Amino acid sequence: MLKILSKLILKLIGWHVDVTMPKQKKFIMIGAPHTTNWDLPLGLLCFWSVQIKITWVAKQQIFVGPFNYFFRALGGIPVDRSIHTGFIKQVANQFNERDEMVFGITPEGTRSKTEYWKTGFYYIALEANIPICLAYIDFPSRTVGFGKMITPTGDIEKDFELIRDFYKDKTGKYPEKQGPVRIRER
Repeated sequence: MLKILSKLILKLIGWHVDVTMPKQKKFIMIGAPHTTNWDLPLGLLCFWSVQIKITWVAKQQIFVGPFNYFFRALGGIPVDRSIHTGFIKQVANQFNERDEMVFGITPEGTRSKTEYWKTGFYYIALEANIPICLAYIDFPSRTVGFGKMITPTGDIEKDFELIRDFYKDKTGKYPEKQGPVRIRER
């Protein structure tokens, strides 16, 4: 029922889905660009329309009152972004303990413009030995989709070239809030 309802809602609001279903049962799904709160409901509608259950994280501040139960039911996990306590290892361990898991994350980390992407998703994939699925929301074409998979090699600069190439023609609702697809210089 959720699949049919999600497809209907997307059609009614003029959006379409472009999905190539991954064969893998465990992967990280990164979503970009992330420039508006509308990215979450559009992404969830996409996942539901193809019956993918996704686990995702968001800042703990949105998990308040009744939204706490609602977001958790949708697969959300609250994270205190001010504390850095082994997040990569914790998520990698979750992958190692499960037969199936799709973990979604926005590497920009915020809806505001950033100068580089956070790389935790990359290191989780390396640690758990899983691929990265590239997901996107493109507002000009009103398309939400995913499917291209990359396997991290450990050469983050080389792998980011592939990621950058994929996202070069994807535009968020607020293009001025999109930062470049690059890593922080070391």
